[in-house]
Amino acid sequence: MPETSVVTLNRHIIEQERDHPEATGAFTSILLDIALAAKMISSEVNQAGLVDVLGRTGEVNTHGEQVQKLDVYADEVIYKALDHAGTLCCMASEEHEDLLRIPDRFPKGDYVLLFDPLDGSSNIDANVSIGTIFSIHRRVTPEGTDGTVEDCLQPGHRQMAAGYVLYGYSTMLIYSTGAGVHGFTLDPSIGEFLLSHPDIRIPGPGQGTYSVNEGNYSRWSAGQRAFVDRLKGEDGSAPYSSRYIGSMVGDVHRTLMKGGIFMYPPDTRSPDGKLRLLYEAAPMSFIVEQAGGKASTGTQPVLDVEPTGLHQRVPLYIGETSLVDEAIRYLEADGRPD
Repeated sequence: MPETSVVTLNRHIIEQERDHPEATGAFTSILLDIALAAKMISSEVNQAGLVDVLGRTGEVNTHGEQVQKLDVYADEVIYKALDHAGTLCCMASEEHEDLLRIPDRFPKGDYVLLFDPLDGSSNIDANVSIGTIFSIHRRVTPEGTDGTVEDCLQPGHRQMAAGYVLYGYSTMLIYSTGAGVHGFTLDPSIGEFLLSHPDIRIPGPGQGTYSVNEGNYSRWSAGQRAFVDRLKGEDGSAPYSSRYIGSMVGDVHRTLMKGGIFMYPPDTRSPDGKLRLLYEAAPMSFIVEQAGGKASTGTQPVLDVEPTGLHQRVPLYIGETSLVDEAIRYLEADGRPD
């Protein structure tokens, strides 16, 4: 085939599978089922202003946040797209306090799926980019049995794959299986994800923007405030531009494509950070590091954090390596690095 031949997500996954003769096809099935769910969610997101899917349900999720109608829809679509294929032993969702079990009538597989069905959903009514984040692990409990919380509580460096879907002016699926990062754009005319961004690499030093909610400035540590002041150029250095959407998928996607750093630091209200390790921080860190970037909690690599609960939160510094390293130096020196 010529270099200009069209590469669908299906074809790309199958070609990658050929590099692993031991593959059973289960892993491929999971990724394709996630893509199917993403197409269904994308369709609803694009019609959100025309049908009754905007706004709140009146319920509150396990984190005390108002549940959006699209949150519920996305959560159900992902679960039902993957509960029956015999590839998973269990799932866990940001929207549920407890483990999501595979129904007894279906076989149990060798993998675990962790997902945030609709990240940034508070922005739905404002027509701002939102997304789905997913993480896949291999189970650690005996084959053929029901999955347990132990299967979910694995450090990020054990992820078999991670990815996200961005629902914006176009729908993109970005994923990595540990062999680089690849991006696909949904062509709605044919209903296929087409390879549009092969082998994504985060831009190097001096490029991109910084992204952080500066409304929390007064609640940050001295080191965090000093680092942001440095990024503004208050020390006389060339300033970075600031961009902040408030949807992690959108902010990290821009950082991945354009360079710079995204931060969600701890503060006096949230000393342990706000982002969920399993559903947000770990999968996005896996992707960015596969693209040549770095991710840290400010004290240790995100992918080395040993989870202690399904909804554990962590701070996050993610993006171009030298900027993340600089952030760590400011934090360690309490704002006065050498």
